[in-house]
Amino acid sequence: MQKHWDVMRSDDAGESWQEISGNLPTDFGFPIAIHAHQPDTLYVVPITSDSHHFVMDGKLRVYRSRTGGNEWQALTAGLPQQHCYVNVLRDAMAVDSLDDCGIYFGTSGGQVYVSADAGDGWTSIVRDLPAVLSVEVQTLA
Repeated sequence: MQKHWDVMRSDDAGESWQEISGNLPTDFGFPIAIHAHQPDTLYVVPITSDSHHFVMDGKLRVYRSRTGGNEWQALTAGLPQQHCYVNVLRDAMAVDSLDDCGIYFGTSGGQVYVSADAGDGWTSIVRDLPAVLSVEVQTLA
């Protein structure tokens, strides 16, 4: 669960929660996604703070944990790393159910990005939209 100032995990269907913010640069943000086939692989997009709703240092980074939290890796390949002051809202990140598990997110700047390799590389698939409030994914067999 991403709840503004914490990234949390429950292993007992929500009866109890533990913080897993670990080495994230900030624990403030909105979206969280879970890999479709690897439940310990998580994705978040931290932002600066509750008063600065944009990514830190003008660098768009998705953070991935393959250990269920606490250990996070910044994913930047294909994402803007300067002068990028956007936000990713709570409903603007989604995953698909394909074997390689695609990750999708939209920004307040009107871009939609996709990773077809679980976050290792990103491609912009849409630009110049209004602020993206929600991203949904459907896969067809």
